[in-house]
Amino acid sequence: MRIQKTSALASLLGCLFLYSGLTRAAENAPPAIAQVVDATIPPLMKTHDIPGMAIAVVANGRTYFFNYGFASKQSRQPVTQDTLFELGSISKTFTGILGGYALSQGKLSLSDTAGSRLPALQGSAIGQATLLQLATYTAGGLPLQFPDAVNSGQQAIGYYQAFRPAFAAGERRLYSNPSIGLFGYLAAQSLGQPFDEAMEKTLLPKLGLSSTYIRVPASRMERYAWGYARDGKPVRVGPGAFDSEAYGIKSSAADMAKYMAANWGDVRDADLRQALDASHAAYYRTGDLEQGLGWEGYRYPVSLTRLLAGNANEMAFQPQPVSWLTPARPAKEAVLLNKTGSTNGFGAYVAVVPSRKIAVVMLANRNYPNAARVTAAYRILAVLDSAGLS
Repeated sequence: MRIQKTSALASLLGCLFLYSGLTRAAENAPPAIAQVVDATIPPLMKTHDIPGMAIAVVANGRTYFFNYGFASKQSRQPVTQDTLFELGSISKTFTGILGGYALSQGKLSLSDTAGSRLPALQGSAIGQATLLQLATYTAGGLPLQFPDAVNSGQQAIGYYQAFRPAFAAGERRLYSNPSIGLFGYLAAQSLGQPFDEAMEKTLLPKLGLSSTYIRVPASRMERYAWGYARDGKPVRVGPGAFDSEAYGIKSSAADMAKYMAANWGDVRDADLRQALDASHAAYYRTGDLEQGLGWEGYRYPVSLTRLLAGNANEMAFQPQPVSWLTPARPAKEAVLLNKTGSTNGFGAYVAVVPSRKIAVVMLANRNYPNAARVTAAYRILAVLDSAGLS
């Protein structure tokens, strides 16, 4: 269905669809799920001026999709569970699993140093950091983003060679695209493939994801939503140094629901299960947050206050002290795993409790505050848990 902006009536219908319309697929959801999602998401969209959202709720072995609004304000193309959204930093969870897969193949060790894996970094300060430190943002203070002048992989290597740590490796967490970006680059290199190829031809097929991409193919561009920047202009993510590794994946609610199920062990490949376990394991604690490979975990059950604290701006922009867990906490305990992701025009959030087999996926084509995402998802998860829907 396309709603054209040709009259006042069409505009009214568009608003009604944007803030209250559900797809037919969601009509099969249990009343408790349908009520909490429909009471939570449309007000969230209105408050933050979000054009479109795709929601997947996974519980009791079933997935329920709720689709609101538009993938494009210009064409009035409605969101569906197959609409492609930019995942932003949720991509880091895929990078962590790829590293875990290389680990399961015996291609690398998390104790390897960056310099031992990449001769160009031998003798540099960052070359002494371990792959685990790179993957968990503790390599000495690599910043959130590369400087504007760094636009290619080769320029990134030069940046790493010149980097001077702000503090000792392993001492503090400073959330960083260059840090996990280098980890992903080295993990793919250990598998003998460029990162994009290792992800799109090895890991994503193993996860059973057929509508998840780094580079959206021409045949799927009609499903790729437009994001909307703060000024309201349509925008999509552009290329950057190690962008694929840190924030480059695009996916749909349908594929992300499958991804959630994979993360509670719904996979047959033993090496992939080992990779998932490695990504879920807690390597250190900072506050209530337990850091995995890409994933960020909390002992479950967890209060909303603690979950909000772990996803607060301070955790992304300020260095945090860490307490290493030796050995790492295994992945099988009761935890909530979550990750936010943003680009200039998109905002996403996923939360999964593997031991209860419940999950929420929230994809939006506007970047909006993490606290709003976490609060909305927590409200939905609470209903899944309390209503015995897990």
